[in-house]
Amino acid sequence: QVQLVESGGGLVQPGGSLRLSCAASGSISNFYSMGWYRQAPGKQRELVASITSGGSTNYADSVKGRFTISRDTAKNAVNLQMISLKPEDTAVYYCNARRLRVGAPLDYWGQGTQVTVSS
Repeated sequence: QVQLVESGGGLVQPGGSLRLSCAASGSISNFYSMGWYRQAPGKQRELVASITSGGSTNYADSVKGRFTISRDTAKNAVNLQMISLKPEDTAVYYCNARRLRVGAPLDYWGQGTQVTVSS
């Protein structure tokens, strides 16, 4: 069973920075992609950023230029560097790992880490 463990969330002032990390229980090279999603109260979970095994990245428009996703294959981890944080970035952030297969892809999720941007 794949386990994803997030860390790095917390409380930060507007304009501040945070770095989220997600450690996988196995090699991240086994996944087609890894990414970060977030869910704010009363809202649907949304994609924040993702990165494929080939290194291609995808970002939500709302975070482009402020967030950077990266892979650390030596540590089997994926990181999300967040700068210029805004109150609207407040949410629970979830790590995702995806495997492709015939039919629907297989998704694995972490337990989530809270990010709160407030003065």
